[in-house]
Parts: sequence; C-alpha cells; structure tokens
Amino acid sequence: MHDFDVAIAGGGPAGLTAAYEACKAGLRPVVFERSDQMGGIARTVNYKGYRFDIGGHRFFTKVPRVEALWKEILGDRLLWRPRMSRIYYHQKFFSYPLKPLDAFLKLGPVESLACVASLAAARVRPIADETGFEAWVVNRFGRRLYDTFFRSYTEKVWGVPCSEIKAEWAAQRIKSLSLTGAILNAFFKSGDHTSLIERFLYPELGPGQMWEVCRDRIREMGGVVLTDSEVVRLSHDRGRVETMTVRDAEGRRTDYRARHFVSSLPLSELAGQLDPLPPPAALEAARRLRYRDFLVVSLIIRQREMFPDNWIYIHAPEVNVGRIQNFKNWSPHLVPDQSTTCLGMEYFCFEGDEIWRMPDSELIQLATRELKTVGLLASIGDVQDGTVVRMEKTYPMYVGDTFEQDMQSIREYMTSLSNLHCCGRNGQHRYNNQDHSMYTASLAVENMQGARHDIWSVNVERVYHEEIAPEAAAAVKTAAAPDGRVTVSSEER
Repeated sequence: MHDFDVAIAGGGPAGLTAAYEACKAGLRPVVFERSDQMGGIARTVNYKGYRFDIGGHRFFTKVPRVEALWKEILGDRLLWRPRMSRIYYHQKFFSYPLKPLDAFLKLGPVESLACVASLAAARVRPIADETGFEAWVVNRFGRRLYDTFFRSYTEKVWGVPCSEIKAEWAAQRIKSLSLTGAILNAFFKSGDHTSLIERFLYPELGPGQMWEVCRDRIREMGGVVLTDSEVVRLSHDRGRVETMTVRDAEGRRTDYRARHFVSSLPLSELAGQLDPLPPPAALEAARRLRYRDFLVVSLIIRQREMFPDNWIYIHAPEVNVGRIQNFKNWSPHLVPDQSTTCLGMEYFCFEGDEIWRMPDSELIQLATRELKTVGLLASIGDVQDGTVVRMEKTYPMYVGDTFEQDMQSIREYMTSLSNLHCCGRNGQHRYNNQDHSMYTASLAVENMQGARHDIWSVNVERVYHEEIAPEAAAAVKTAAAPDGRVTVSSEER
C-alpha cells in the first residue's frame, strides 16, 4: 500500500494540471497514465522526426490563471503563431470565421439573398421546441445558412443527424456568436475591437511538449508520474474514496491510498470501476453515455509549401475527411525537412466502424485520394510516406432522449463521494477546450485546501469569443459566487 496526498487517474491536461498545482500547494501527488505518453488527446506524436497533434491544439484562453500556467511551464518555448483557417464547401474555400463579403462573392447574389431571407423568416417564425441542435441553429441563423455551413460538417463530426444532437452542445460552443456583429465588423472593421483570432500561442514542438515539461516539473517538485499504469478500481466507503488500484504493464496490481482522488477518466469507465458500484440508475446512466472516436492520417508530402492555413474544415459530403491540418503552419519545428510538408487528414468515426477498422495502408491511400479530390494535392506521387493514429473517446456526445437526466444522475452520485474530483473533458463528459479542463483541475486542488467551488458548474462560455471588445478582454475575471459556483465573466458593450 502506497500513501499520497492526491492520486490522479489520467495524464492529460486536467490530470497533470492537478498534479502540478498540488505540488505547488505542498501536496504530494501521484499520476497514473495508461499509455506511454503524456498529454492524452493533447499529446504530440513523433513519426520519423515529424511531429503532429491529435486534432490541432490552439493555446488560446481568456482565463488569466491558465495562460499564466502555460507561460510558467514552457516559457519562451511558446511561440506566437498566425492563424488562418477556411471552410471547403462546393469546391470553394470560404474564410473562417465567415466574412460576409467573401461569403457573398463565393455563394453568389442569389444564394446570399436566399440566406438573408431565410434568416428573416426564422426570426419571424422560430421553431418552438429548441431542445435540439438543428432547431437551435435554425432559429439563430436561418434554415439556409444551417444547411450551408452547419449541417453537413456537424453530421460528419458526430455521425448522427443534427436532430439527435442536444442544443446544449450548440449553446456551449457557439452560444454568443452574433451574426449581426460579425457582418458589421467585417464591413466596418476599425480599431474598436481586439481580434483574438489572428494569432495564438503554440509550443514549438507541439502541445505534447507542454505536458512532457509539466511531467518533469512535477517530478522535480516531489510528485510521482507513472506511465503504462491503468486505473482499474476505486474503492470507497461511507462517502469517501479510500484506495485506487492500478495495473502495470506486466499485469501486476497495486493499491494506492490518498486523501484526495482526481479522475479525468471517461465517466462511463469510472462508474464501472467504483467498488461498490453506483446505484443501478446512475450506473445505467453512465453506460448510456456515447463518444465519438477519431483518427488522423499523417501524410508527408514532397512539397515545400501547399496552402497557408493552419487547418481547413471540409464540409463537402463527397469525401470522408472532416478537417485537414497543415502542421508546418502551426510550427516550422514540427517538420524536420523544410522541403517537405506534413498534413493531418482527420476522420471522425466510431470505434469498430468501417473507417476505424480499415488497415493503415488503405487509410493512407484513402487520405491521399481525398486530398487530391479537394484540390490540395497536385499528384498522388508527391506523397512519400504516412502513418495513422487512432484515438478512442475523443469527443463526448450530447445525444439521447435521457441525456440531461443521465448527466444529472451521474453528477449527483459522483459528488456524493466527497474526496473524488472529476475534471477535464471526459472526466465531466463535456466538450471542453484544453484551458477549461485545466481550469477545473486548478479549482479542484483549491477545493482540497478548503475552497467550495462547484467545478461541475464552471462557466467559461465567454472565454471562446472569437472577437471581443477590448474593455471586455480587460474585464475577464474569475469570480466565485457565495454558493460556490464559478464563472469566468466579461462585460461586453
């Protein structure tokens, strides 16, 4: 039996942030990561010297303490990088975020006027039942814009009809988008707004560098980080977790005792690892949670320059690829041979479906053909090499008739275990960004020291504004309400 102050399941952004903050607070943590790499979804893969993300991780936040952590851990190895992204739709590339003049010219006057008329119709006669993603978007942008820029890509990402996706997901990700504001700013842009989309921070060797350095800092401060170590059980009694059982690469099991436990594991897995198991209602609710899986085909191409974007969203239904990353444009240090380019062809799928089961060699061929289909590859012979990385449970899904009730049931049970802190994207089954996951972990460590933050109610919706007035940017602050709810707020005129 090993004793620690904090035992942490998962070596991604949430788990490592919890360990790092615990060390700074004078607590001794131990982190268990089932793979041999740090970072979870935010890790960086190294293939023959070519480094690439599992999805592309922009380091952008309006949470000051998170940005301070990034700079504290990585310092001058964080680069400021220019951002450019576009949407590929109907064999055209549209600027993203959408620029009305660009969209008008590429859609044409007839289609553009149809979009405006559709928006007006939605405002006059909105859909009464707004519980679904489709209704939520149509009411705010009109049926025509929904069909053009939302439906095809959203269904490609999630693998289900938009009508089955809950509006909660849309509200979390695009709640505050103002179409009117975007149009006015596109045509009359002045110094009255501070753009948050034109550049972002990024580690010179990819996001995994942040978490590898963080691991080293944790060890230097007396913490323990173990890889190839899978958490298989959390034993609890009288409302408190007592031990975490871990299985190593050789199959040996070891129990670790701690005063506090942090989990960034998928809630569907965590529920089944509790001993004793949760009540049937909470256990079944956890088993109903669904996830979208992901794989990236990394192609090495004999071309110095290919296109200027960091990434391109592929809305075209005629190809399977959902997004294309140009890693050289994220950081030139990711590509060892500057006469070549490394692209990430991203496929959203379910574990076990046709794409997921396809052999790596066939996936490389598929990605190569589709890159040529969308007009970004001159010759198939320019692809000199490639590799495939699969990632399970990348995106928590907001689907199912009982989704809201299921989440409430799971949350109530998990919070009944007073020293268990669920953090991060999968740990809370919320489609969070990296900074949100880190923020929940930081607050969890404060709770270990007597604070009473409700980390399940962390509200960072304003954090993801793509453009925000300068007075709002200056006003972003952390505030804990009397009931322990935590918000990241800004006042925008």
